[in-house]
Parts: sequence; structure tokens; C-alpha cells
Amino acid sequence: MAKWVYGFGDGKAEGRAGDRNLLGGKGANLAEMCSLGLPVPPGFTITTEACNWYYANGNTYPADLTEQVLAALEEIGKIAGKRFGDPANLLLVSVRSGARASMPGMMDTVLNLGLNDGTVEALARESGDERFAYDSYRRFIQMYSNVVLDLDHEMFEEILEDEKASRGVELDTELSAKDWQHVIGLYKAKVEEELGKPFPQDPQEQLWGAIGAVFSSWMNHRAITYRRLHDIPESWGTAVNVQAMVFGNMGDTSATGVAFTRNPSTGENKLYGEFLVNAQGEDVVAGIRTPQNITEAARLDAGSDKPSLEKVMPEAFKAFVEISDKLEKHYRDMQDLEFTIERGKLWMLQTRSGKRTAKAALRIAVEMAGEGLITQEEAVSRIDPASLDQLLHPTIDPKAERKVIGLGLPASPGAATGEIVFSSDDAEELKTQGRKVILVRVETSPEDIHGMHAAEGILTTRGGMTSHAAVVARGMGKPCVSGAGTLRVDYRAGHLLAMGRTFKKGDVVTIDGSTGQVLDGAVPMLQPELSGDFASIMEWADRIRRMKVRTNAETPADARMARSFGAEGIGLCRTEHMFFDDDRIVAMREMILSDTEKDRRAALAKLLPMQRSDFAELFEIMAGLPVTIRLLDPPLHEFLPKTEEEIAEVAKAMNVSADKLRQRTESLHEFNPMLGHRGCRLAVSYPEIAEMQARAIFEAAVEAGKKTGSPVVPEVMVPLVGVAKELDFVKARIDEVARNVIEESGTKIDYLVGTMIELPRAAIRAHVIAEAAEFFSFGTNDLTQTTFGISRDDASSFLEAYRQKGIIEQDPFVSLDIEGVGELVRIAAKKGRHTRPEIKLGICGEHGGDPASIRFCEEVGLDYVSCSPFRVPIARLAAAQAAVKKG
Repeated sequence: MAKWVYGFGDGKAEGRAGDRNLLGGKGANLAEMCSLGLPVPPGFTITTEACNWYYANGNTYPADLTEQVLAALEEIGKIAGKRFGDPANLLLVSVRSGARASMPGMMDTVLNLGLNDGTVEALARESGDERFAYDSYRRFIQMYSNVVLDLDHEMFEEILEDEKASRGVELDTELSAKDWQHVIGLYKAKVEEELGKPFPQDPQEQLWGAIGAVFSSWMNHRAITYRRLHDIPESWGTAVNVQAMVFGNMGDTSATGVAFTRNPSTGENKLYGEFLVNAQGEDVVAGIRTPQNITEAARLDAGSDKPSLEKVMPEAFKAFVEISDKLEKHYRDMQDLEFTIERGKLWMLQTRSGKRTAKAALRIAVEMAGEGLITQEEAVSRIDPASLDQLLHPTIDPKAERKVIGLGLPASPGAATGEIVFSSDDAEELKTQGRKVILVRVETSPEDIHGMHAAEGILTTRGGMTSHAAVVARGMGKPCVSGAGTLRVDYRAGHLLAMGRTFKKGDVVTIDGSTGQVLDGAVPMLQPELSGDFASIMEWADRIRRMKVRTNAETPADARMARSFGAEGIGLCRTEHMFFDDDRIVAMREMILSDTEKDRRAALAKLLPMQRSDFAELFEIMAGLPVTIRLLDPPLHEFLPKTEEEIAEVAKAMNVSADKLRQRTESLHEFNPMLGHRGCRLAVSYPEIAEMQARAIFEAAVEAGKKTGSPVVPEVMVPLVGVAKELDFVKARIDEVARNVIEESGTKIDYLVGTMIELPRAAIRAHVIAEAAEFFSFGTNDLTQTTFGISRDDASSFLEAYRQKGIIEQDPFVSLDIEGVGELVRIAAKKGRHTRPEIKLGICGEHGGDPASIRFCEEVGLDYVSCSPFRVPIARLAAAQAAVKKG
């Protein structure tokens, strides 16, 4: 019989932390905490395999699941001394999701399950607190109706707000038992009105409804969006965790809270978190009440007049601190903890590795390595390379004038400027128009995931440092200001009221997630300092990695930026980008539209000094580091005049009629230029173009070498070679120019000639091409296009549909298609090395900055990756992680 259910409790567990693929992160960690002897309410986990079975069999359960669940419920009851559904000795449970990867706020939870019109009275008698019992029942009806019965949460909130207003109170805790009984009646009536049937009273029906809802939530819109954004496979499924309830809302000796063993925004080694007295867990993250600080030091720092947990419940606080330290040392990572205190007794409900900002991740990794908890290799492996992007972008200039219009909590650091939008749909729509937005909400919910992703930053008027907005924004690396209580959002009017002023959709604001300030208008920003913990991690990464990291750059500004980020040369200089300046494009067009070689050479002579100057500056910036320069690649029509005004300008420069020029332009038009007269085919047709560029490269190498005192070894790359004889032909011209420049200058020039592998034929015939090529640079952008037979410019119209239908897992232009394009890279690398063992191999498509693609490059043994300047630190870290993984 298949085992679908794993129990835990009373210091024993059937699973351990290593079983997270089967039990999900939450279930595995609950089992681990139990095994460590920590106070964990007893429970059981239904496996991720049961979830996959559920979806594979028409949303039904395995035949033997019911029996296993009932047996596990009995075991919980024995440990807790209670029985599910028994009014005489009532056991209530929570039902929570628990995927393999942490997905905070994305999936559904039901608390207080097992309550009904009869058992609520039993709970009141047993607890001696009627108010607590009916408060728990109304919470259950509200949560179950939303999660399981699919009724809008806001319907119940409106009823509750109206009832509080009619009684002249603001807080839920001010309502009496009788008030809650009245609210429960209204809630049940609303359920019956909406569904045409009463709220379910049978605890078994409630339980299976909740289990089905958790499985179903794996495929809800927000979970699908989250998985897509974080590359979490659908096939992983979610586990279901059923656990005996413990109550944080049993009066003033009870509480609930969320904490991190270190500060998730800064990485500071101090306990960091919030709690609420007389509350359940959802209250803390929902932002309905303003939470209190856990430690007294944090309370003083925040200037709060509400007492800390340290003062209110010192014994429980002391036990919590000891458990926090124990769990961090056990897992050797910063932990995100959930706890409940029931009448003075501490219970641990969850531990997991905490989400953190990039800045915090660096500090935590460096300090843990310093503390001896982890090695430097582990520290490097702990940082998500993509998260470094958070550190490479501007923060507010400290000298800038700040027109503060509101103040909230510094929930996720960094700064962002954008137009105000009040809905996630608007955020997503404006993002597609290329506009930058700040998503402004009273509080975010999991339904806002798409808008949060589209926005530059998030601003909420409610919620604490562990609210949904704060946690998700930190995970996304976006600035967030939460709990800006002085601001008022009016969704209906589309207004944000701040300091007596009204801001509407489209008005520009800036948020500073490091201070919690909300500022009027756009504010000047500064580039970050890449020192301290960042420098330490990069230094360790550079020691560990094998592959070099170069940059794709053709402008001095990009080259300097890349050098400041640690680039070790240029892996791709696209020479065509240098021809579009106003003083060059006319000469370029003259060359293209000339009828004779003589006229083409005359136009090229005008371009030669410009190209030479460009290359010399790049060589000087790179100061002896390798620079790979690709000869002209795109089809010539891309440079041609489009408008009548441009045609007239070129005709005048060439002293020909506009009509003749127009006819020549039309004759160069190609039906499919992606596969047309471009790359080395231009150099074969018009050798003089390659000769001019080669002369510019070699003369610049001589000039820069003299100026810097460092020998320059240019790498001349011939694009789009598919037939070995193409490279032989073009290389002969390059070598001839090199001999001429050496003779003219009296200077020895070392150089390499190679090719960009971007055609399947080139990969397959790499052993022959390597007879002439001294290096291969894999142009994976075009190799992906030619392998798949799709244009990346047009593929976006259907690739997302392919992803959603499970035909592909990743956009192959974002992350390298290992099975297809990757196989061609393997073949070419192996064949190239067979012919020329010392051949230099690199990758220069945008995949050179993608961590998953970099892992593949390490596996194949490429010598370097090359990427855009801002991705250089990402590539350095990813290359180190790939080396660690390869061992």
C-alpha cells in the first residue's frame, strides 16, 4: 500500500528535513523540529505525490488516502488528549499548504477547522472564554468560505466593519461574545444567500473540503504566476499539513508572531519580528492590526509605545530566543519562524530559510562564514546570482531634496520612482507600454502578484514588516514601503490623500524602501557602492570559479561600467552599433549604395579613422585584457535611409538622383534578412568591408599598445560561418591586412581569428572549421533562432502560450535550451578541441548572464562567458557556484 500520510508529534516524526521533495518544505521542517524535541503541535503531512495523483486522476484522491488520514487524526488526538469532531473533548485542526519551494502568501490556509454550531459551545465551555470561542468560529467561517467555498473575503470584511462601526469600536478585540454570535449569524446567512445551501457543519466534510482546496490552490492563478516568476515546476505539487490547533487568541496571556533570526532587510545579526497579543497568525501578516516588536531593543529603535514580547511574556520570550538560536545553528541559515503562545506556553508552527534582500543575503553569508557556521564556498553558493541586480541599481542621492508626503515602514530596501497606479491590472498594462509605476494599495494580497512584479516598487497604507507586501517585495528585490498609515487610499475615487494633498493615477512619486519615506515627484538617484560584503563575496567567487567573465560592449561607457563590475575583457563588440551616429551613417550609406568597389572603398576610407578611434579607446579601457571584435554582421538594408528626407540627404552626398538611390535601396530589401545576405556572406561579397575593419582593429591595437604599455591581442570574429571555406576566404584577407599593418608600423601584432558558432551546420562541421578558427564564440541568440527556426523578435507572441501549456518549461531565449541548442554547443566544443586542442571557447549570447546557462557552460568546459555589463557580477557569482557544484 502506498504511504500518502506522514505523522509527527510528541518528539517523534516519520519524516525529516531531507524529505522536502515528498513532504514539502513546511512538512519536512515540522518533522525536523519535532525530532529536535521542540514544542510542535502534533499533526500529519499528506505528500506531494498525493497532490500529483489528485491532478493525474481528475481531482480525486487515492483509494487508501481516507483510511490513512483518519488513522493519523486518531494519533493526533491521542497525543493531544482530544478527539476530532467530539464536543466532549474537542480537537480542532489547521490545514495548510506546503510546497517544496517556499511560496509565501501564494497558497491557502484554513484555521480552527472542526468548529460548528455545536462544537463552538464546547470550545467556550472548555476554554472558559465565550468570546474567544465565537471569535474563533467567525474566523473559521470567514476563512473556510473564502478558501474552500470560493466566496470573496471582502464580503465578510464589510459585514464586520459595519458591525464594528454600529457599536462604535475600531478593533476586533473590542467585540464581545454576543457581538461575535451576531456576526456569525450574518456570516452564515451570507453563505446561504450566495451558495443556496448552509455553511457545512460536518467536521469530516470540512476537513476534506480544506484538503481539496489546498491541492486546488496549487493551480490557482496567483500560484501559477508565482511559479512562473520563480521557475518552480508544476510537477513538484504541494503537500497538505494538518495540525492540532493552538490558540494565540485565548486572552492576554496568548499571542502569535512571525520572526527572523536575523534582519531580512539588512542582515544584521539580531532577532527581528513582530507579534500580536490575543490574535491568530493571519492577523500579523494581514496588517489588520499594527503588530508589536518582539525585542525591547527593536521597540526602542522603532519608537513604539506598545510593549515588546520581551516585556509582556518574558518566560515565553526566553524560550523563543533559545529555540531561534538552536534552529539557526541546526539549519546553518537565517530562519523565518512562526509561533503561537497559548496561555503562556510557546508552540513552534514553522521554520524555513528566510526570504531576504540581496544586501541582507550578502551580509548573512559573509558573517556566517566568519562565525564558522558555513564555508566560503557555501557562502558563495547561498547567494542567488540574479538577486545581485538589486545592488547594481540606483538609490536616492543623499543630497537630493526630499519632499516627504508620507512615512511608513522600510519594508524592502532600495528606491523607485514611477506613476501611481491603484490596481495590479493597471500596473501590468502600463508596464507593457514601457512606463514605470508604483503600485499603491491599502494592503496587497496574493491576488496582486502580477502587479507587484510589473511595478518598480510597492506602497501600502496598512501592514507591518512581515506583511504580504513586505515579504513578497523582498523576495522580488523591489523597494517597498508598508504601513504608511498617514496616507489614505480611495480606490473608488482613484485618489491618494497625503498631507492635505490629493494625488491621482499617473502622478509621479518616489518611495525609499530603506527609510520608509514616500516622496513627491522624481528624486535624483545614485549608483551603489560595490564594496564591503559584496566585495568579499565577489573576491571569494573569483577565487573559486574557473571560467572567465567578459562583457558584451561596444561603447566606452559600457566598457568602463563592465570593468568596474569586474569584467575580464570584451567577449563581443558589435561593430555595426558604431555606424549609426549622425557623422557616420551617411558615409555608411554611401558605401552600401555605391555601384563599384572603387566607390565603396572611398566611402570606407571615411569610416576607417572612426572605427580605429573606437577600437583604440576600447583597447585602452581594457588595458591588455582580451577584446573580441565581430566584423559587420547585420544585413545592409538595416543601415539604409527610410524617409524621403534621409534619401535626399544621401543622394546629395553621393551626387546621384534620389530616384536612383530609391531603386538601389529597394533592390537590397530581403524577404527574410535573418537568414539572408549578412555576416561573413557580406565579407565574401564585399571583402573591402572586412579589410577596412581589420585595418582599423590592427592600427588601433598598435596605437593602444604604445599608449598603455600593455600588449593588445585583438580577437577578430567572423560571424555566421557555416562553410569552412567562408572562414578560409575571409581569414586570408584579415591575415593580409595584418601583415601590411605590421610592416607599415614596424610593430609586432599578436592576434587571433575565430568565428561565431551560430548555425547548426557550423556546430556539426566544427572539426573542419577549427582548422582555421583559433577560437569559437557561441552566439547562442542566433544559434537558438536557427536551431528552433523561430525569430526571437516574433516568438513572444506564442512562447508564453507554449509555457502555459507545458510544451516548454523556459523561454529558450532567456535560458539556454540544454537538450537542443546545448547539444549543438557540446558537439562543436568536442569537435573543435579534437582538431585544435588549445582552441579558446566562449559564449557571447545573452545566455552568458543566465545562471542556469552558465552552469551548462561550466559543465561543457567553456573558457569564458560574456554578457551585458550589469550582468557581469551575476555571471561571476554563477560561474563560481557552477564550479562548486561540479566539484
